[in-house]
Amino acid sequence: MRILVSGGAGFIASHIADKYIEKGHEVHILDNLSSGRMANINKNAVFHEIDLREANKVNALMNDIKPDIVNHHAAQISVVYSAKKPGEDAAINIIGSVNLIFASLKANVKKIIYASSGGAVYGEPVYLPVDELHPVNPISPYGISKHTVEHYLEMAYRVYGLNYVVLRYGNVFGERQDPFGEAGVITIFAQNMLKGDKCYIFGDGEQQRDFVYVRDVVNANVIALNSNIQGIFNIGTGYGTSVNKVFNTLKKYTGYGGEPVYKDKRPGEVYRIFLGIEKAKKYMEWESIYSFEQGIKNTVEWIKGRFS
Repeated sequence: MRILVSGGAGFIASHIADKYIEKGHEVHILDNLSSGRMANINKNAVFHEIDLREANKVNALMNDIKPDIVNHHAAQISVVYSAKKPGEDAAINIIGSVNLIFASLKANVKKIIYASSGGAVYGEPVYLPVDELHPVNPISPYGISKHTVEHYLEMAYRVYGLNYVVLRYGNVFGERQDPFGEAGVITIFAQNMLKGDKCYIFGDGEQQRDFVYVRDVVNANVIALNSNIQGIFNIGTGYGTSVNKVFNTLKKYTGYGGEPVYKDKRPGEVYRIFLGIEKAKKYMEWESIYSFEQGIKNTVEWIKGRFS
């Protein structure tokens, strides 16, 4: 198949592009390199440097390559940044996605696989684990923008027959996650520990997230590509891990001798959430197979390699 991977120079989507190429597919990558890296792009992929907000360029590209499948990961991904600049968050995540969806319709794309956020769209949980029937009440502009795109996909399916799969990720971590600037807590902590710098925890550290290793997420995207599933699926581990546990586990694998510095909680962040994954188990025959510690170990080894 011919597949367009948006955001394919980024952390998660570059791993997905690699796996699709390994499976024998023709992969095109669309990325504006605002956060993605050329080093992440597979040499066997065709790269197109385009910003999704440029509708004319997106339409021209889709008309030119006519992909069978679109895997849509390009996004502004920071909850904190979205609170500071909600208009820009909406322009990237909503308008950019709308441009891609309607360009996909014109190009007769068969299916869109969309990366959404299980950690942000639900808001503060009413119950745990959070399944796909849980009320959607995002408390950040980022959560709102990611969820809004889900509605556009449902509309495109009902009105135009465009198939879609929404994968609501937990907190994905692993190799290639950028530890510089705003990034996942695991890579930030790991880098700081290896450099002997301080690690800051916002809040009491008992806040929980569903940390899912990137290779498990890649497997979910392979299944979504090859199966006839339709709809929304949580992709996580089914349990919560505290930030304090993240710190202590990383301390074990980095040999760090310091203690965390606690600061005030940041606005717009959910305190405790982890995802119910029974629907993915039943209909996708998917579940996470990598342990948290194995993922941490692999991530630390990768970051060490960047310093060597």
